[in-house]
Amino acid sequence: MKTTQPAMNFASSSVPRHLARGAIGFGLIIGSIALVPVVGPVSLLAAPLALIAFRGCPTCWMVGLAQTISRGRLERRCDEDGVCTLAVAGAPPRSPQ
Repeated sequence: MKTTQPAMNFASSSVPRHLARGAIGFGLIIGSIALVPVVGPVSLLAAPLALIAFRGCPTCWMVGLAQTISRGRLERRCDEDGVCTLAVAGAPPRSPQ
């Protein structure tokens, strides 16, 4: 019996919502660094909040953006022999040649 683990999903429910999360995350990082001369090292406490907005790291946010944009347009199809491909959603499966 073959078991597969579900892929991690970093996508948001919509592109504008995902972009808003990115703006908040990048704003928190930039703000925490830019405010160090004014407020002192305490401003760096805002940086971990960016990780919450990003759901991990900026790379996780970028992967989620790609997933959010492609949601419903692409799907992963796996054959019985374990070969997986990326295909347009709703398109009939290609037969091997």
